Amino acid sequence: MKKREKKTTKRKWLRNLFLLVILLLLSVGAYCIYQYNKGLSEARNGKFKNNGTTFEDSFQGAEPQYGEINILLIGSDTRGGDRGNSDSLMIAHYNQNTHDLKLASIMRDTYVDIPDHGKYKINAAYALGGPELLRKTIKQNFDIDVNYYAITEFEGFSKIVDILAPKGIEVDIPNEMSYGIGMTLHPGKQVLHGKQLLGYVRFRHDRLSDFGRVERQQEIMSKIKDQAFSLNGLVKLPKLLGVAEPYIDTNVDTATLLSIGKGVMTGSSKKLETLRIPVKDSFEDKRVDVGAVLSIDFDKNKKALKEFLSQDNESVVSKDN
Repeated sequence: MKKREKKTTKRKWLRNLFLLVILLLLSVGAYCIYQYNKGLSEARNGKFKNNGTTFEDSFQGAEPQYGEINILLIGSDTRGGDRGNSDSLMIAHYNQNTHDLKLASIMRDTYVDIPDHGKYKINAAYALGGPELLRKTIKQNFDIDVNYYAITEFEGFSKIVDILAPKGIEVDIPNEMSYGIGMTLHPGKQVLHGKQLLGYVRFRHDRLSDFGRVERQQEIMSKIKDQAFSLNGLVKLPKLLGVAEPYIDTNVDTATLLSIGKGVMTGSSKKLETLRIPVKDSFEDKRVDVGAVLSIDFDKNKKALKEFLSQDNESVVSKDN
């Protein structure tokens, strides 16, 4: 009888454990669905939700090689309704073997050869042919293969930041910022939230012009990265995906996103490495038929970008290099 009782007790324990696991999975699933739908409800006016705009079918990025992934990050201001020039342009690089995460910013006034269009500022490539033409432009001028793209509306940036960092992000503002951003940001250390941070990263009417703006963009991206790839950020992921969907057009699949997130979270904690193109002492200001441009030394910048994105590059590259 005792053996039979022990077997019965063991069966009940296994059954209860199984039911508990099922209940936990259902609860997690219900939580994720609820938070995702809640995120969607907070983001009703996103361009990519309302008109179904997507460039996924036209984008011809190569398959990642050697575990290295390059994602083209495009900041787009769609307040005018039509697709205009890209307002910000970055290449996010992730190495699946070392879990290194890097960010290279290409200044929008960089004077390049856009395939089948001639000489323009690089930010015109997006207006002329979307992310695919921008990918071709980067390949032709810098010999870098981009595998994926992600286009973000500025309104979406504000909402995403507010979810990831509800208490705001601390910055140190050197001078008053107001012209062209629809608000006034006063000098000094302070905590900014979504719309204020958007103004902070978009402002460019000071002595540093676009150079200062790129530096601020990289600063905030680094701080957002720390928030996103934390345990707290993981809990907010379902809602974040819901909020982001209407404001982001991307061909990065969910499996790749989860792989990057897992790798960054479980890998050794590292600062986000950054680079600015053009690098220091590799360009000159010129005025041409398309306006004021940065005429760059392509050999020097191509080499700097390739070395920065290389798997063997273990040193942190300064933003001013």
